Amino acid sequence: MNKIIKYVLYDIIRNKIVLAYTVFLLVLSIGLFNLGGNPEKAVLSLLNLVLLTVPLISIVFATTHFYNSYEFMELLVAQPINRKKIFLSEYYGVAFSLSAAFLLGVGVPVLLFGASLTGLYLVLTGVFITFIFVAMAFLASVITRDKAKGIGVALLLWFYFALIYDGIVLFILHYFSDYPLEYASLALTALNPIDLGRINVLLNLDVSALMGYTGALYKSIFGSIWGISLSFGLMLLWVLFPVLSSKRIFSKRDL
Repeated sequence: MNKIIKYVLYDIIRNKIVLAYTVFLLVLSIGLFNLGGNPEKAVLSLLNLVLLTVPLISIVFATTHFYNSYEFMELLVAQPINRKKIFLSEYYGVAFSLSAAFLLGVGVPVLLFGASLTGLYLVLTGVFITFIFVAMAFLASVITRDKAKGIGVALLLWFYFALIYDGIVLFILHYFSDYPLEYASLALTALNPIDLGRINVLLNLDVSALMGYTGALYKSIFGSIWGISLSFGLMLLWVLFPVLSSKRIFSKRDL
């Protein structure tokens, strides 16, 4: 399994896309810290980058890589190697490479220019989101063998979680505004990993006061160590569910 992961990592590094991704994040992060003046404003700007760009790059790159590696996986399946090990090796290789790119591109500038607990939460959020959307990409890839459909499903997943979901939540909160929806909004937040990451960072920037009673409720629940652990625990479930589901499909389907 380790040998397969090393080969996947070597193949990813060789195509230089991840290197370009690292340079893009590094230049943008250093620019935001140098131009913003205030580290908290730079972290807030980086948060928007993490919540939109990182999921998009992760899900598109992982889906494309999976389909491009089909012949390699077919060759491995013909060998006495467990299918689950082949699938997990591919997943770990892609997720680790993209996470390393994020840590170099965002984690290093945060450590140099804005080292704080908020910066740590931002970096952890980016790593979790990378693993989550790579897992979603693999799930979309094993559902269909058609590359165009797989990439289309992956983009729809990103579009739903990054843009559409918040609109649906706002519609629900507006339509049922006469009812107490504070705890319902907490439940809706748990159904979107991007929202979980956003709340983790924003609450540590002390902007929850701008959110009224709901913000105070978020602060009381997610502002403690237990709440932070719960939030990242939910994000871990967002990693495990698509990975285990796609691994089961991959182990049973015909290549």
